[in-house]
Amino acid sequence: MRPASGEKRKAIGEQRRPQSAHAILNPRVTELIHTRGLPAIVVAFSFALVARIFGAVTDGGALAGVLIAFVLMVSAGLSGFAPLVAVFLLTLASTRWGYARKLRLGVAERRRGRTASQVLANLAPAAMCALPAIWFPELSELLLAGAVAALAEAAADTVSSEIGQAAAHSAYLITNFRDVPIGTNGAISIEGTVSGCVAACVVAWISAAYGVLDWRWTFVVAFAAISGMFLDSVLGATWENAGKMGNDAVNFISNVFAADAALLVAMVIERIARP
Repeated sequence: MRPASGEKRKAIGEQRRPQSAHAILNPRVTELIHTRGLPAIVVAFSFALVARIFGAVTDGGALAGVLIAFVLMVSAGLSGFAPLVAVFLLTLASTRWGYARKLRLGVAERRRGRTASQVLANLAPAAMCALPAIWFPELSELLLAGAVAALAEAAADTVSSEIGQAAAHSAYLITNFRDVPIGTNGAISIEGTVSGCVAACVVAWISAAYGVLDWRWTFVVAFAAISGMFLDSVLGATWENAGKMGNDAVNFISNVFAADAALLVAMVIERIARP
């Protein structure tokens, strides 16, 4: 049997090439990255620089923020930057508000800013959810709903904790509603809970206003984010207080839960609404 010609061997090799490699090298994906990549990296670095100047993040946290912002903007366009800015402003304002009281209570966040692990724990789930939208644009609406839910949960969790510590007169452990010192892991307050719910709704609304999210998903996203916020408190009151889990792990799991909840509900609604 004669060996295959050079052209025939090339054709056979192309047929055997993994589909994943073909997807990565898809001309549409390459064009998308080229079109959005440069503006995204410029905006991401500028955002990280501002956050670093304000002392909101450490050097490592700033680099982690660059990566997260870049992924969100490549996946959703430059408008994907809007919910990220909303989360940043909400968390920065709530962290700074009532700082003197938090210092007296011994629960104030350290001034040097959030580390890379903290940034990734709070924002990486959103980027992980949004990233596949680059290769699967037909699923981008659902994927971005999950990503925004993760961002909204991050805002809700931080705002509820910070506002609760700054304004609440009493706190209750979420598992048994017994009085506990303000700042205890798993403690909730009326002021903090209401503030967290508002923060989740604000992120969902801003995302829809800037076209990242369809308006019909705002309630789903806000509900998923608030559910994740309560899960964060439950995990804090149980596994974190027992020393079985750190705060970063609690935040990451709560973010993933919010994203998954939004995706699941959105898929069910889409299936029911489909003729």
